[in-house]
Amino acid sequence: MTIQSQIEQRIQDALPVHFMTLENESYMHNVPADSETHFKLVLVSDAFEGKRTVQRHQMVYAILSDEMPKFHALAMHTHTIKEWTDRADSIPSSPKCKGGE
Repeated sequence: MTIQSQIEQRIQDALPVHFMTLENESYMHNVPADSETHFKLVLVSDAFEGKRTVQRHQMVYAILSDEMPKFHALAMHTHTIKEWTDRADSIPSSPKCKGGE
């Protein structure tokens, strides 16, 4: 099972997910081909209602405690369903890594 699959499964098992996308952005960094080191997570769940961004991220870190040592970076964009709708379901772009290609 890939690290990406492990992360996705953990989150789906732990939270009521309205929308989730997990992108392996390792290719944008100075790592070997087919690496799973850098990810971008967009996660929409009503479990985030009433929580500040840092609290949402702490929830995700707790869920992924076993997976965290297996990768280097996780960019998180966490939203409630209302926030996601207000954003027009827009997935943010990631900046290029200075060490990447």
